[in-house]
Amino acid sequence: MIRPGLLLAVDDLDDLTDLTDLTDLTDDVDRTDVVLVDTRLALTGTSGRDKYDAGHLPGAAYLDIDHDLAAPPGTGGRHPQPAPADLVAAVRRAGVRRGSRVVVYDDGPGTAAARLWWLLRDYGHDDVLVLDGGLAAWTESGRPLSTEPFLPTPGDWTGTPGHLAVVGSDEVPGLARYGVLIDVRAAERFRGDHEPIDPVAGHVPGAVNAPLTGNTDASGRFLPDADLRQRFSGLGVAEGVEVAAYCGSGVTATQTLLALRLAGFADAALYPDSWSGWITDPSRPVATGA
Repeated sequence: MIRPGLLLAVDDLDDLTDLTDLTDLTDDVDRTDVVLVDTRLALTGTSGRDKYDAGHLPGAAYLDIDHDLAAPPGTGGRHPQPAPADLVAAVRRAGVRRGSRVVVYDDGPGTAAARLWWLLRDYGHDDVLVLDGGLAAWTESGRPLSTEPFLPTPGDWTGTPGHLAVVGSDEVPGLARYGVLIDVRAAERFRGDHEPIDPVAGHVPGAVNAPLTGNTDASGRFLPDADLRQRFSGLGVAEGVEVAAYCGSGVTATQTLLALRLAGFADAALYPDSWSGWITDPSRPVATGA
């Protein structure tokens, strides 16, 4: 059912960094291979770029979800996967080289940073970390922000997609019946009570709802691994069970994939088209309610 990628053993993966580790990395004058990338996203109001211009981690480049990390909207939803050549060019502009350790961050809960985390891993770049707590953790600790745009020397990074598992629209109905299909949107959007973004309300029949806000604490830091494992086990996630996650457009579901990986479920798949892609075909069924 799931089209598997070239998965790594979960014990071999590092996915998060905290402020102490990040400071150690960036303060080490002998380390020239650490690249910071701001990926903040705003669905309404101030744009992610405007947020970056108003204050970002010193030395961080900016990559925009809409323009750098997604293709134009279409049958693949509101944020389809970017064309490989476009992603490679964008990541190079951020200064990433083949041997770089990439640290990505957003406002805090990882909902945008995980998009680049997932893309880099899918393209075979394993040395990528999400800053736990993001910019909020940075500012709460009293560390300074910069308003100076950072223009790094372009890198030589390259890669090809296919290293992580994905599931397509044709596979989704079967997975929902025989595996676990996780809808990470807010409960009211899952039920179809309120849909502020997409033209059709509801969810994929057979999906279970686990809002992504439950993966982090009030500060935007991920819950302990054991707590995450308990959360997902309660949904039926277990070794040998096919699991995939989706959201509205394929961006924030990657945060749940990161949480699943932290919990020890490294082979969970992304449904890249997500809800906004599912509803582009009116013949596909829609469920409402709990």
